[in-house]
Amino acid sequence: MLRRDMMLGAAALAAIFASPATAQDTVKIGLIVPMTGQQASTGKQIDAAVKLYQQQHGTTVAGKKVEVILKDDGAVPDNTKRIAQELIVNDKVNFIAGFGVTPAALAAAPLATQAKVPLIVMAAGTSIITERSPYIARTSFTLAQSSVIIADWALKNNIKKAVTMVSDYAPGADAEKFFSDRIKAGGGEIVSAIRVPLANPDFAPFLQRAADAKPDALFIFVPSGQGGTFVRQFTERGLDKAGIKLIGPGDVTDDDLLPGMGDAVIGTVTAHMYSASHPSKMNKDYVTAFEKAYNFRPNFMSVGGYDGMHLIYEALKKTNGDTDGDKLIAAMKGMKWESPRGPISIDPDTRDIVQNIYIRKVEKVNGQLYNQEFATFEAVKDPGKTAK
Repeated sequence: MLRRDMMLGAAALAAIFASPATAQDTVKIGLIVPMTGQQASTGKQIDAAVKLYQQQHGTTVAGKKVEVILKDDGAVPDNTKRIAQELIVNDKVNFIAGFGVTPAALAAAPLATQAKVPLIVMAAGTSIITERSPYIARTSFTLAQSSVIIADWALKNNIKKAVTMVSDYAPGADAEKFFSDRIKAGGGEIVSAIRVPLANPDFAPFLQRAADAKPDALFIFVPSGQGGTFVRQFTERGLDKAGIKLIGPGDVTDDDLLPGMGDAVIGTVTAHMYSASHPSKMNKDYVTAFEKAYNFRPNFMSVGGYDGMHLIYEALKKTNGDTDGDKLIAAMKGMKWESPRGPISIDPDTRDIVQNIYIRKVEKVNGQLYNQEFATFEAVKDPGKTAK
């Protein structure tokens, strides 16, 4: 019995999924997100958005009931792998979804391949993720998308000397590389490249190094959830008063945490694929419904979850409820729809998201802080793949 329970390799997974995929009356989605730990805000946002999607669109699609099984991995890759195995083997899920950080998505990728179960990335943002399994599709973003766009904006706005400060893991490396390469190609200079620990960072000593370099701007990437701490220490160290502009991808001014950051963050310019103040009717309806249901503001992680559910529902409609992994992934390729963030699609070649990237500035609107969009770059593919 013990030996059987431990057989979680490719052969066991293949045997479990040998039965016809269409035989199940219930479609099961294993939602693996961090509900505890430093990335808990990501899990909270995605879980809320998934629930909202089902409230609005029902729990039945293509004649089958859709059941979401929520699991907390704390953004710890070993937990992610174990949970994904249990969901596939014991719960016999038809999809695994969520994945708050890149290492978590990478830990689950081989299991998706072995079991031929679609893996929907609703959060993690490193370019390489979709290359790790032919069964991965992404509805969130890549760091390269925003980092290249904010570099273009910086060059056009007389920012020639920059310091980069990024969390020391794969998305941070992506953000640093694509921003730095673009700045240098445009004649700018990176005067210092700083990496900070991912876990429990104290930004103060790193901010002092950045201040000493006297840049025009500090390019910052920290994962969703750490922006509040960073902004507080940025202002405590006086970098704002020293005239150093704060720029980066949108994680640092996360809509979820922005209301508590204080007026010092006003003027921060970021590039990102979503703002809670995006002016479309669909987004206004989305924000209203979300805030009414949960009493907090939706952020960019929430739309990754909301659109991930849409991708799953529409793929099931296309296959008439057939949960064969190859058929579902084929159905997802090239799919296009209107999201609260704007028009999006799944690149048929890479299974990655194509979306608008907006330049935003933090402003106070009716007494509250918002990322106000003022420029749009349309249908941006992942530069991490198009550059190859």
